[in-house]
Amino acid sequence: MKALFEGCGTALITPFRNGEVDYPALDRLVETQLEAGIDALIAVGTTGEPATLTWDEHLSVIRRIVDITHHRIPVIAGTGSNSTAEAVQAAQKSHEFGADAQLVVTPYYNKTSQAGLVAHFRAIADAATLPVIVYNVPARTGINIGPEALMKICSHPNVIAVKEASYDVAQALDKMRLVGDNAVFYSGNDDICVPLMSCGFKGVISVASNLMPEEMVRMAHLALEGRTIEAAEIQIRLLPLINALFSETSPIPIKAAMSAIGMCEDELRLPLVPMQPETRSKLLSVMRELGMGV
Repeated sequence: MKALFEGCGTALITPFRNGEVDYPALDRLVETQLEAGIDALIAVGTTGEPATLTWDEHLSVIRRIVDITHHRIPVIAGTGSNSTAEAVQAAQKSHEFGADAQLVVTPYYNKTSQAGLVAHFRAIADAATLPVIVYNVPARTGINIGPEALMKICSHPNVIAVKEASYDVAQALDKMRLVGDNAVFYSGNDDICVPLMSCGFKGVISVASNLMPEEMVRMAHLALEGRTIEAAEIQIRLLPLINALFSETSPIPIKAAMSAIGMCEDELRLPLVPMQPETRSKLLSVMRELGMGV
């Protein structure tokens, strides 16, 4: 399976101002990412707060990111839903806008069995509007795709990749073993992307790269080149900041950090609220230590 991208893809935040999507800030963010050499952009993944966007807003943000990027790098649309039919509809619209692939999270809340997961992803892949990247994030959805189920899902020709965002490295490697060449793997965790890439993952879909795209791109490409020690040095140096960016529920900290450097307002939608004073102070302190000028 040829990778849609290799290196670092940014799971973009969705900036808000006065309760509405801040499209000028979104435009600036996309251009900043492109200038930094990012390898792909993910529109309205978990970091983009899809849970509190209307579907009209959700699709509008995807379309805006596709238009601004203008085919310079791949744009992956977040289309996942706990309704299979809704996910298919979102993929159809994203295809019309010109997105290159879709990121499909496991069904949350209603959950399902392993057989249900296979049926869900196969139905989306059967619709054949956009290539599918399977997104496994059990800490947020309450459901994990097991190795056997993932092998069946990835046997579908329209499934091209897996974003694995669990900390069970042994299971991740077992998934790679079973899936083989049918799909490529991306880390969904900024703090362990180099270890996973040393085992054959092709990159990372990153939250931290909203804030520091150049560093995350360099780290990922060093790992791709087999320069694991140099990549690990960056991973270790950035670890305090990555930890701070996940000290509260994401995207709360990354919104605070992006606001601190003037990229957007520190605004979220309920039930998410701005970062608490103690964790915010620690985040800003780590940013200052890394020379971010806040």
